[in-house]
Amino acid sequence: MPATKAPPARTQKTPDEPVLENFYDLGQAAVRLGLRPPDDTSKRGEKWLRDGFNRPADGSKGRKFPGRYMAGRLKFSESELVVITEIALEESAARKKPKPSTGRPRRRTAVKTPALATP
Repeated sequence: MPATKAPPARTQKTPDEPVLENFYDLGQAAVRLGLRPPDDTSKRGEKWLRDGFNRPADGSKGRKFPGRYMAGRLKFSESELVVITEIALEESAARKKPKPSTGRPRRRTAVKTPALATP
């Protein structure tokens, strides 16, 4: 009987080295997402991020934003900001969808013509 070729030897895959990501607090994350300019000191965009993070887990108010508390402050990593951007794009696309018609005909409003001035 001829010899058969043996399957290649299995090599153990080494787990990838853990990568330390950059984390941003609410203000920095709002700037990174383009919700406000870097030189603006207002809180614009921070409430939107906080509200997205605090959404219910059941999804009744939309998908929850990823994030974490570190040292008592809400922080977002770069990969989490990417996910937040995807969620925001999905939600804005869903808002742009036309509402289904109820099948009821709409009344056309009559064009109001100005009264003619009589001499």
